[in-house]
Amino acid sequence: MITPNTDFTFIQVKSDDLRTLTWQNGTVAEVVEMTTQLPNAKESNGSSSTKREGKICKRVGRLDDLLLSAVDETLKQVFREEGVKVIYDYLENKCHLRREQIFEKPQVFSADLERLLASASLVIEKMVLKNLFSKLELEFEERQGYEFLDYIRELREKCGC
Repeated sequence: MITPNTDFTFIQVKSDDLRTLTWQNGTVAEVVEMTTQLPNAKESNGSSSTKREGKICKRVGRLDDLLLSAVDETLKQVFREEGVKVIYDYLENKCHLRREQIFEKPQVFSADLERLLASASLVIEKMVLKNLFSKLELEFEERQGYEFLDYIRELREKCGC
């Protein structure tokens, strides 16, 4: 049994793929189902229970980690490893936005990406969003008037983070 901390991240494991977990000792395990233990949760019969959460983050992982993974994968797909390094260096050195801050500041990321890539940034953002939605096992629906930030806000509301 793996015990999550309060924000549903796993303290004792690491993983680049949400379907497998690797412990510090090198043991690899496949994730079949993720559930959360809710303190003081009672079923109708009054006993404590493990309840499957309907919220996205608690089912598949932390949204911020998934977004960073989607950004990394998309940029590598388009620009290869060397190009990704250049983009992250630009964001950090010229725009003062570290990679780890993308989830906290998606509007800044979007604006800085546009400054660097001009109209191509919209294509990259759409690819990132499609990748992210895929990771969440959701269908990406492009919406009129929606920008990168709007989609991220919506996902935050859905997962409660």
